[in-house]
Amino acid sequence: MKFNAISKGKNQVQNYEQAPAYQLSPEWDLYTSVVTSTLSDKFYESASNRLEKLCQLIQENDPQLVARLAVYAREQMNLRSIPLVLTVELAKIHSGDALVSQMTNRIVQRVDEITELLAYYQTANKRKGNKKLNRLSKQLQAGLQYAFNKFDEYQFAKYNRDAEIKLKDALFLVHPKAKNEEQQLIFNKIVNDSLQTPYTWETELSALGQNKFESEEVKKAAFTQKWEELIDSGKVGYMALLRNLRNILEAEVSVNHINHVCETISSREKVLKSKQLPFRFLAAYRELSQINSGYASKVMNALEEAVKVSASNINGFDESTKVLVACDVSGSMQHVISPKSKIMSYDIGLMLGMLLKSRCKNVVSGIFGDIWKIVNLPDSGVLSNVDAFYKREGEVGYSTNGYLVIKDLIDRKKVIDKIMIFTDCQLWDSRGYNTQIKDVWKEYKSIAPEAKLYLFDLSGYGKIPLDITNKDVYLLAGWSDKIFDVLSAIDNGSNALKEIKAIEM
Repeated sequence: MKFNAISKGKNQVQNYEQAPAYQLSPEWDLYTSVVTSTLSDKFYESASNRLEKLCQLIQENDPQLVARLAVYAREQMNLRSIPLVLTVELAKIHSGDALVSQMTNRIVQRVDEITELLAYYQTANKRKGNKKLNRLSKQLQAGLQYAFNKFDEYQFAKYNRDAEIKLKDALFLVHPKAKNEEQQLIFNKIVNDSLQTPYTWETELSALGQNKFESEEVKKAAFTQKWEELIDSGKVGYMALLRNLRNILEAEVSVNHINHVCETISSREKVLKSKQLPFRFLAAYRELSQINSGYASKVMNALEEAVKVSASNINGFDESTKVLVACDVSGSMQHVISPKSKIMSYDIGLMLGMLLKSRCKNVVSGIFGDIWKIVNLPDSGVLSNVDAFYKREGEVGYSTNGYLVIKDLIDRKKVIDKIMIFTDCQLWDSRGYNTQIKDVWKEYKSIAPEAKLYLFDLSGYGKIPLDITNKDVYLLAGWSDKIFDVLSAIDNGSNALKEIKAIEM
């Protein structure tokens, strides 16, 4: 089969900056849209427009690809909301086999994803009145029946929230058949609202917060003791630990507990099991850089060790491979990925760029906006390097003159094997010369005929500046370190879509 089909000329369009670009095929468009979306507004695109576009692309693509992409987004990219959208929208248009039930079972990995899927189902089907969830898709129902038997009482209790759709509602709607008597007892407890209150950091701190204390000193001592108890219990999940590092340090827990936290954060086994997106470490790192604690640096070092584990899957870069890492810090990249996050698209680009840099032996790195600027930094830290770049982005301005990255190599007659550009792909020439990166790339190939260009698409707008049907330009997309697995696949003659289509259902 032929992938990433782009008819030359036919699919040449303009990007959001009115510069020449190539429209991705429906397959590639769906892939980049899915793995770069939180269903929040982007710089050039609203959340509602992205959702409308996704629904259209689902109809244009093979159901098998949609299902495998949903599994890929959940299991490899560690996204949660988008796979639910793909599942519900595919269920609207596809029936007759078990594909939807299989993908539903695969993507539901947490209890709250059962109710989240149903919540989107009723929204997507525009149901009103008391029976918003009636006539549930049979395949969705079958998939959720399997999913209900994945979880124990603790997991159900942890996510048994007072939301519009409750676990009890889902249970009555789905009618799962318990896999054994023990599971049936758990289902009965859901019905009777008698699940045992779980021991979690949220419930413990919430209960403590209801108490009245004689003084602020007594209150602080109580919270210090509670955080130490929680750390000792091992019941604080990895992501919860990342989000609460500031609270733990401000609670002034003992040095032994700080050491335990650091060991947990930097544990290779726990990092891999946690499946954290790289920018989660960056967010925690930045929080710690702002607090007054003698242990902040120690914990920040532990975060650096954790990130090194995230980068350990990046292969294929020996001392003979000359690499250039270029990060887009233009204005369109400086938009938060969701309303509740401080992380912006260009933070993700810098983070992935520095992860890649940390694994290369012979690498030049830099940032581009109005101009392209090489910034050489030590290999000692990934997160510290991201922050170093972050503080310098104003030095290059805020346009998206990505072609200058290649033009600099031409001017210096510098041969590079692999050029990695992390960007939203909305490249243009703000200087008014209408210079296109595709033309500059063609000129560079006369100097470096074996060079390869990798576009890391961080926004998924569906329009890219170069033709990826050429054998020297490759497209990757996503925010997870797992994106680098595709690099190895490319070296073996594959690409992102081929890897997704190879997923077993």
